[in-house]
Amino acid sequence: MKKMKKFAALFLAAALVTACVACGNDAGTDESGSSVSEESSSESSEGSEESGEVSDAGTESSEASDSESEESGAEGEAGGVASGEVMSYADYAAAAVDEQVVVETYVQAKQSWWENQATLYTQDKDGAYFVYNAECSEEDYAKLTPGTKIRVTGFKAEWNGEVEIMDAVFEIIEGGDSYVAEAEDVTALLGTDELIAHQNKFVSFKGMTVESSGKNADGSEAAYLYNYDGSGEDGSDLYFNVSLDGQTYTFTVESYLCDNTTDVYAAVKNLQVGDKIDMEGFLYWYEGVNPHITSVKAAE
Repeated sequence: MKKMKKFAALFLAAALVTACVACGNDAGTDESGSSVSEESSSESSEGSEESGEVSDAGTESSEASDSESEESGAEGEAGGVASGEVMSYADYAAAAVDEQVVVETYVQAKQSWWENQATLYTQDKDGAYFVYNAECSEEDYAKLTPGTKIRVTGFKAEWNGEVEIMDAVFEIIEGGDSYVAEAEDVTALLGTDELIAHQNKFVSFKGMTVESSGKNADGSEAAYLYNYDGSGEDGSDLYFNVSLDGQTYTFTVESYLCDNTTDVYAAVKNLQVGDKIDMEGFLYWYEGVNPHITSVKAAE
């Protein structure tokens, strides 16, 4: 009797398994023989659409976040995004050539702009920075009035003694303070090793004597030359020699900085050998002191 009950129980279990398998095959197969039912396919499609909506929403959120990030990064930006820890002038001066530098400084004068690159004379209360060919749109260049505060990121470089920042980007510091340097009298430092420590600053020279720069076509002494060798013409750089205590120095009116329509250009063209003059300009360096002069007048 126990054997009969056991057999009956086994028979019922086997029948149950067979029925379940048959039901599973019927639910998973449509008339075309597809392994997925229409209802299941529809639910899957709806789930996929809902998933797509979530994905699209996530993409839109990501794009909005990226856009906000770009707008935030572009705020006050000119030419590129200047970033990194800002250096003091002392740290900048101590940095090695080719080292990346980041400084906050103030525009003092604009030398030139072309092909979306700007060359600037800049200075803070501790020292000066010559920024050479920084990325800059023409629109941004127009914003760089004297005193404008900017953050510059680039690489320290040296060219024939002139220390500068190259391959730079900068941003205008919106709402920043303003600073325009007074000309520092460095006349007494001419001919000393100390002078180079004031490189690129806005400086003045007092009571200097105009010396001959060569010969004019008529054989008279020339007070200036177009270009360093006399090869230029009106509109070229002006080179002229001045002396102090028996030492002669070559000063320049850089035509990109002060062209032939400026007062200083006209003043140098009117110089005579032997004139005593006072000058202001930027302490540029080229194989020695070679100031870029912005103002010339009779000595007081």
